[in-house]
Amino acid sequence: MVYIKYNADGTVKSSIDKFYSPEELAEIKTVMGAKDGDLVLILSGDNANKTRIQLCSLRLEMGDRLGLRDKNVFKCLWIIDFPLFEWSDEEQRLMATHHPFTMPNPDDIPLLDEHPEQVRAKAYDFVCNGIEVGGGSLRIHDTQLQEKMFEVLGFTPERAEAQFGFLMNAFKYGAPPHAGLAFGLDRFVSLFWLV
Repeated sequence: MVYIKYNADGTVKSSIDKFYSPEELAEIKTVMGAKDGDLVLILSGDNANKTRIQLCSLRLEMGDRLGLRDKNVFKCLWIIDFPLFEWSDEEQRLMATHHPFTMPNPDDIPLLDEHPEQVRAKAYDFVCNGIEVGGGSLRIHDTQLQEKMFEVLGFTPERAEAQFGFLMNAFKYGAPPHAGLAFGLDRFVSLFWLV
């Protein structure tokens, strides 16, 4: 992990001082929107999913240590713009982050052929006080788009037909746009009991 502390007096202390010029450190400050007195932490890795998990753990730990997380305050939010795919080191291919029927963000559909790893999903999680209490997605309702999704996931046409032919056949008769949401009542109740 890299740290860069932009001190209130304008000086900079960093774990990468010897690798970057003062001008480059100033550029990082600008790009990150940091101000004097801010600490910038940078984490990277070969596995984006592991890096995200580590950043989440770091965010929560920093929030606890700095007293920024008040467990007596009830705050909820929707999380959107999940990646549609994630790389599986085990299978050496892209996998559906949510499920293979999740609608891609319409703005990202042109990326499916050349840059599928950049496609965002029309998926959402409902989070209260850092706990996921619900999640879901819009579903694909177009035959050609579903076929493209299977192709990106490495399905042969024969495998897609064998596993999901019933769905593809149903699309011939039309399917309305539709969405799903699974709500975890047990998780929601646990927020009130602080379990």
